[in-house]
Amino acid sequence: MSEEIKKTASWIEARIEGFRPEVGIILGTGLGGFAERIDTRYAFDYKEIPGFPVSTVEGHAGRLIFGEVEGRRVVAMQGRFHYYEGYAMSQVTFPVRVMALLGIRCLFVSNASGGINPTFRVGDLMVITDHINLMPNPLIGPNLAELGPRFPDMHNCYDKVLIARATAIAEREGIKLQYGVYVGGTGPTFETQAEYRYFKIIGGDAAGMSTVPEVIVARHMSIPVFGVSVITNCGLSDEVGDHDDVQAQGRRAGVRMEKLFCGMLREL
Repeated sequence: MSEEIKKTASWIEARIEGFRPEVGIILGTGLGGFAERIDTRYAFDYKEIPGFPVSTVEGHAGRLIFGEVEGRRVVAMQGRFHYYEGYAMSQVTFPVRVMALLGIRCLFVSNASGGINPTFRVGDLMVITDHINLMPNPLIGPNLAELGPRFPDMHNCYDKVLIARATAIAEREGIKLQYGVYVGGTGPTFETQAEYRYFKIIGGDAAGMSTVPEVIVARHMSIPVFGVSVITNCGLSDEVGDHDDVQAQGRRAGVRMEKLFCGMLREL
């Protein structure tokens, strides 16, 4: 796998003419609008890139974009890959490995999620302070020792300095933030109410079907992570949501998330 990662990184490097990204950004369901803020230098459809899977989920455009935002060089995934699409965890996390080889020094992740905390409302932004992993761990199997240790520490896997910076920016810009623990499950079914109650008992504040594998792999490579969940439905209510609702709520809240990300990039 390490040779495949290097091969893909080399393919990209040959086409971006010395452009070296500082920050990697993963845009979740309904949040791809941030790509419009990027002064794009290079963009590749996933299907063009050797070794990349192809995103099959509506709301994920499937492009890797290189450019500048607020004076920072970024590489953004406009759409991600999910375990429920049938990909192995090594494929789900492959782009994060590639971005690390391309030079990123920190990773921003975003997702749409169901609210568990009863104080949350649809449209809230939740800064992820920790996670609970209910998926297969992406580090199962032979360790890629050149990328990270066999037993990486997951304490403070969401960087406290970045969280503090986001808090200060949000206060200054008038952006309301929630904070909490993200529960990552396999999907693709939306959770039952009994599952939401279980997630609440074990300490979860929001639940989704992504993000955790990418964060684990980033921390395996010692890359600092900042994460935001857009609360697109309240799981403990009687309302019935669907993927269209998730995308629509993600787009509405995405404007505030974009403003937050831009502020953080400006002050890195």
